[in-house]
Amino acid sequence: MAFVNPKRKEVQVKIVYYGPGRGGKTTNLEYVYQKFNERIKTEMVTIKTHGDRTLFFDFLPFDIGKVNGYDVKIQLYTVPGQVKYNATRRLVLRGVDGIVFVADSMSVRREKNIISLKNLQENLANYKKSIFKIPIVLQYNKSDLDEQGIPLLTFETLEKDLNSKLKTPSFKASAIEGTNVVQTMKKIISLTMASIVKELR
Repeated sequence: MAFVNPKRKEVQVKIVYYGPGRGGKTTNLEYVYQKFNERIKTEMVTIKTHGDRTLFFDFLPFDIGKVNGYDVKIQLYTVPGQVKYNATRRLVLRGVDGIVFVADSMSVRREKNIISLKNLQENLANYKKSIFKIPIVLQYNKSDLDEQGIPLLTFETLEKDLNSKLKTPSFKASAIEGTNVVQTMKKIISLTMASIVKELR
């Protein structure tokens, strides 16, 4: 459940971008940060490791107005993609309200996507949360690589691999070009807010 401060009439909503290493989670947040810069009151915090991956999180709060008389603050996080940072991934998921699963569309990454989604399910179960009940949006990133002749998984294959049971909204995207990045974010915010409004009632 989102963090509710009744005194300040404020709700803090935590959305986490999850997925395999080098799939485009950080690139998503960097795009959002640049696009909505004038609405974001804080710096984006990025912690890099030796392999130039995001180790902790990109943290990006911005306001989206009032819901049921409460001010809403959205915080966006990413998790490190590499398996060896699983403890950190689990930590970042604590108190999560909504998830964007960023899958890598490259054919060679097919198995990594499936393993990462399973890992998300396990880490959520750790907090007694079900992947089938939490708001989640799938993003199939790197669709732009098609033009470079890099073999990509088809939308149908990605749906079959990752969304046949979840049956949740999904987008073909390119975080580098910004294709469907904002749409993905808006979708997860609206799904998450709908579930929080239900709880606030």
